[in-house]
Amino acid sequence: MPRFAANLSMLYPELDFMDRFEAAARDGFQGVEYLFPYAWQADDIAAHLRANKLQQVLFNAPPGDWDRGERGLACLPGREQEFRKAIARAMEYAVALDCPRVHVMAGLLPEGKTVADVQPLYIDNLRWAAAEAAKVGRDLLIEPINGRDMPGFFLSRQDQAHAIVEAVSASNLKVQFDLYHCQIVEGDVAMKLRRYLPTGRVGHLQIAGVPMRHEPDLGELHHPYLFEVIDEVSAATGWDGWVGCEYRPARGAVPNGTSDGLGWMRGPAR
Repeated sequence: MPRFAANLSMLYPELDFMDRFEAAARDGFQGVEYLFPYAWQADDIAAHLRANKLQQVLFNAPPGDWDRGERGLACLPGREQEFRKAIARAMEYAVALDCPRVHVMAGLLPEGKTVADVQPLYIDNLRWAAAEAAKVGRDLLIEPINGRDMPGFFLSRQDQAHAIVEAVSASNLKVQFDLYHCQIVEGDVAMKLRRYLPTGRVGHLQIAGVPMRHEPDLGELHHPYLFEVIDEVSAATGWDGWVGCEYRPARGAVPNGTSDGLGWMRGPAR
């Protein structure tokens, strides 16, 4: 069985953010992830991690002005200094939270620009950021995201992301492989797991049911089989990453809605 991390930005929506750590631990999670920690003091988050014996496995670098629709800075011309400040802030939190990896969102393709126009800047920014992250022993991740949930996002396909990682050529830059996004954009998820996990370029996996982004046992993907594929490839290659549960509970923010929906994780052996 893969190691599952609770995404506290999406799970336990009925609870205040800081109360979600205890809820995740109570449900048997040993790792947590979320979008952004910057609204809270790192020391306060670290205290909740310690109190609940949880490992922080992932969060995102600052993405620009999220509330105004920005979804990352790495591919945006003219925002290089802001990008560098964002990486510096993310590394401060990563060290304070003992978090080994940080997701760097690419950003939305600027109006009038093509992928080819901004890809050199994206690669340069990632190369600089990976070098900074290496100084404090952290990995950086890039994630292909589907254009239905995030129209105009620069990075959308697994092959595109892996080509970027190869072009940057930094050992601590890896791909965040979200099975939900992959199924929507290109499908053939099991074969992509078999292809990419052995490369050493995948640093993290995420799951959600397709198409509604609810629990993984709801929708068109058969996650028990995919978990078996992950276990099989992990045993053969030594891949030991986490699987982030980045989904919206189908029951919403009702009390115990997240916990009651965890049958897919607690069920009998497959």
